[in-house]
Amino acid sequence: MSIITLTTDFGLKDYFVSVIKASIYKEIPDANIIDISNSISPFNHSEAAYVLKNAYSAFPKKSIHIVGVDSEFSPENKHLVMSFDNHYFIGANNGIFSLLLDGRRYDKLIEINIHEVSVSSFPVLDVFVKVAGHLSRKGNLEVVGIKTNSLKEIININPVVNESKTQLIGSVIYVDNFGNVVTNIKKKYFLEVQKSRDFIIYANSVKFQKIYNSYSESIDFGVPKNKREEEGKKIAIWNSAGYLEIAIYKSNPMKVGSANSLFGLEFRTTITVKFY
Repeated sequence: MSIITLTTDFGLKDYFVSVIKASIYKEIPDANIIDISNSISPFNHSEAAYVLKNAYSAFPKKSIHIVGVDSEFSPENKHLVMSFDNHYFIGANNGIFSLLLDGRRYDKLIEINIHEVSVSSFPVLDVFVKVAGHLSRKGNLEVVGIKTNSLKEIININPVVNESKTQLIGSVIYVDNFGNVVTNIKKKYFLEVQKSRDFIIYANSVKFQKIYNSYSESIDFGVPKNKREEEGKKIAIWNSAGYLEIAIYKSNPMKVGSANSLFGLEFRTTITVKFY
């Protein structure tokens, strides 16, 4: 049984995702299709890479990951299949794969050239699914294309430290379903710069002087529920992927707002940490 994952910006309102799944079942009747996310912000390469990078390794080796974000074929957006970390990734050469690699090296990179027999404005359906079917049958990668080393590079904005090592400047790279915002500041890097010093995190108009390891760690459960600060509490945590996250405890973006909406924290908003 082949595991096929989908990471797309197609959303759930339209028919696209269901048609892709139907096509996969025609091509691979015993496929196990799993959605990583179909709600990536339109054409957002960084967001797609962040979600995929933190999800793919949870799947069994040899899983096939279809990436349908900014995937329409053009001379500047050719299609690739990449073998990396004992997984397969099918998508466009638009920078997502370079962000996924994050400085590491792929095992094999193939430029797909089967478009002559599968021409469409819906390449995820007509090209990527065909390639996934070939891989599920343990087909040779070179059958669907030719080897290449031409991988479009996109470099994420990395945190910057000033010369005196007293200030770390990062930015928001992702807003999750709860409106919590993920920064590009990783725990390991933060601790290397901090060197046990105290700090203040500035995120627009809000400040934080402590980072929790989970949401519930921020709540004092020894205080009676009607007296403790809980829902609506602003917190900074190290999320499960090891990134600094600004959040509101049990926020509901549809009702009371979130860190994203209440603090005005959007994609690329600057986050500053001062050490003292």
